[in-house]
Amino acid sequence: MGKSTKQKILKTLDKAESEDALSKGFDKFIMALILLNVVAVILETVDSIHNDYELAFEYFEIGSVVVFSIEYLIRLWACTALEKYKHPIWGRLKYMVSVEAIIDLLAIVPFYLPFLINHADGRIVRVLRLFRLFRIFKLGRYSLAFGLITTVIKKRREELLVTLTLLIIMLVFASTLMYYIEYEPDKEGFQSIPETMWWGVATLTTVGYGDVYPVTALGKLLGAVIAILGVGLFALPAGIIAGGFESELSSRKKKDRKEE
Repeated sequence: MGKSTKQKILKTLDKAESEDALSKGFDKFIMALILLNVVAVILETVDSIHNDYELAFEYFEIGSVVVFSIEYLIRLWACTALEKYKHPIWGRLKYMVSVEAIIDLLAIVPFYLPFLINHADGRIVRVLRLFRLFRIFKLGRYSLAFGLITTVIKKRREELLVTLTLLIIMLVFASTLMYYIEYEPDKEGFQSIPETMWWGVATLTTVGYGDVYPVTALGKLLGAVIAILGVGLFALPAGIIAGGFESELSSRKKKDRKEE
């Protein structure tokens, strides 16, 4: 098959951006299959449901892996139609380490690994089965919402990185101060700075689990200040992302109007 055929196949497999009925149908099928896999992973943890429908879950898993494996192999074969992956060997190797290809691989590898690992421990198998949840990230290739989230995070990554750095500095500073204020040899929760960071996270996020809390007057004062600062600090990423969404949606609407 030639380059043009591979391009058509990739166009069908990727998110539909036109009125291509086949591509749209494939998108809906894959998205439905991914969501059903997530539901299956959740339902399998209910013993009564798992015991009654164990065989059905196994057949569904096998069918899903077959579909995802074929999709992965087709993408690996056809990727050379793209300029950046045009080399038949190095191009495919480059594609295999791309983010999308790694996500696709993680969606199917947990199924095959128990067969490759002789006498695999039951706990390892359970962890591998949990990795099936990575299939939900495949939605990013087909879902407009996932694509929009990815675009916004990429465009606002510098602002988000600054905010994250500020949060880490505040967490370290608050946890260190609280450790020196509240530390006592027999007092749980403040035995070290890393241990105190659990209190710092719960306070900065204003969750306040209540399992660890200061008892001294100075410690309570510091806790109150950190909680107030946490409200403002954790509002920053939300504001940045919300602004990014508004900007991206506005630019897309303008683009659509120009195309019309």
